[in-house]
Amino acid sequence: MSTAAAHEVPSPTVHEHQISPVAAYTFAIVRILIAVEFLWAFLDKTFGLGVATPAERAWIEGGSPTTGYLSNVEGTFGDFFGTMAGSAVIDWLFMLGLLGIGLALLLGIGMRIAAVSGAVLLLLMWLASLPLANNPFVDYHLVDAVLLIGLAAVAAGDTLGLGKQWAATDLVQRFPWLR
Repeated sequence: MSTAAAHEVPSPTVHEHQISPVAAYTFAIVRILIAVEFLWAFLDKTFGLGVATPAERAWIEGGSPTTGYLSNVEGTFGDFFGTMAGSAVIDWLFMLGLLGIGLALLLGIGMRIAAVSGAVLLLLMWLASLPLANNPFVDYHLVDAVLLIGLAAVAAGDTLGLGKQWAATDLVQRFPWLR
């Protein structure tokens, strides 16, 4: 055995899934913070809490949760997103997405579905934001999209969440992609 081979540190395999407790809790907290982002947007648009959505434009008052943002999109994909503004189907998909993704992240269940659907939603919102005002490429939509995929990859729902219990259900045992 060569001297170099004797001093090599074995690299972890792709399937090893052990992280330190500090990392596990950090990822769990990031998961919960992103859940709050999604759930806050859902609640504010539904009830018009007066932060981003005034009460008179609340979804429960007949307002469209997509009209304000999508009808004002300018730039690269403005025409594409503008045609979706105010569509009842788009409103429902958007609001169900915010609620479903937010609840899944908060509870730590269905992390793979939440990560993929959340990343798609965030990437669409990023596209609607182009060109970006402060940075030519990166904003929080991209950062959160990548974080969602990473959170699912490290099973962040297992810490401070119901991920382990969810994974042990017959349904998830039968369909692991629901993890």
